[in-house]
Amino acid sequence: MYKILVRPWLFLLNAEKAHYFTFSLVRVLSNIGFSGLFRFLYVVKDKRLEREVFGLKFDNPVGLAAGFDKNAQLFNEFSNFGFGFVEIGTLTPKPQEGNPKPRLFRLKSDEAVINRMGFNNSGVFDAVERLKKEHRVLIGGNIGKNKVTPNDKAIKDYLICFDALFDHVDYFAVNVSSPNTPGLRELQDKEPLTALLTELKKENEKYALKKEVKEKPILLKIAPDLTDSQLMDIIWIVETTGINGVIATNTTISRDNLKSDLVHTEEKGGLSGKPLTNRSTEVIRFLSEKSGKAFPIIGVGGIHSPKDALDKLEAGADLVQLYTGFIYEGPSLVKNINKAILKRY
Repeated sequence: MYKILVRPWLFLLNAEKAHYFTFSLVRVLSNIGFSGLFRFLYVVKDKRLEREVFGLKFDNPVGLAAGFDKNAQLFNEFSNFGFGFVEIGTLTPKPQEGNPKPRLFRLKSDEAVINRMGFNNSGVFDAVERLKKEHRVLIGGNIGKNKVTPNDKAIKDYLICFDALFDHVDYFAVNVSSPNTPGLRELQDKEPLTALLTELKKENEKYALKKEVKEKPILLKIAPDLTDSQLMDIIWIVETTGINGVIATNTTISRDNLKSDLVHTEEKGGLSGKPLTNRSTEVIRFLSEKSGKAFPIIGVGGIHSPKDALDKLEAGADLVQLYTGFIYEGPSLVKNINKAILKRY
């Protein structure tokens, strides 16, 4: 129904306008009583889908990736489409508009998207106000630094976001891998990344002790463009700092083997969707095998079918996330993945 009746109309709009229109539509339909219908159509409830990962119990292993609900506006509403968890953000300490428009482009022939949004968000403290309401789904908080913050001051930005969100999210995703904030990916280098994660781990321990609660899981979101040597560094860093896992992967700066016209393929930004499917699965398999499955992995990148999700789970992912596949395939993809998992496992 989505691909026949809804997607053609959305694709008449430019990509960013379609995103905001979808948000408004979901909000309006949920407010006038369609939430129950969405749950009936898309939610798959089965004990066999439940997963316990980094100390959290997930109703199912399929989540909505960061970037869709940047400002924590509709996390409960998106749970009605069958997601077992929703990752909000990327959030920064101060609000920022992001990069100039246009900054989001569909590559229809490739079933892909290029974005250079640039961490546009309303700021972490604005999002916290909405996160104070009851959650019907597990929430991940994806955190980053403001564009104007130099890398040698970046740790402070991440700590501000961490402290603000601690009481309101179930886990943290540390985003150092977006290609759309100048210099951000330099924080993936061994020395600065170890320093950042070590400070967040210390803050986690301190905050948990102060609040007399458990520490919150901290995950690192990495780029698909890392070399094998860099991925080995990631394994070392995760094990050395004691964080809880990895999200593999973010968008890619590669433009290999695209079918779409050059007008869009040459746009700057991160590429997501089907062209990323194989590479993200390769990264998951590498991390899982080389680490001896020492830490959990959330697999994301190019999941457009149940098979894509199963491939990532079999490569070593414990959970999966959707973004671009959700845009192209609609909410039935969540349901179909959960059904496929039940059949396979």
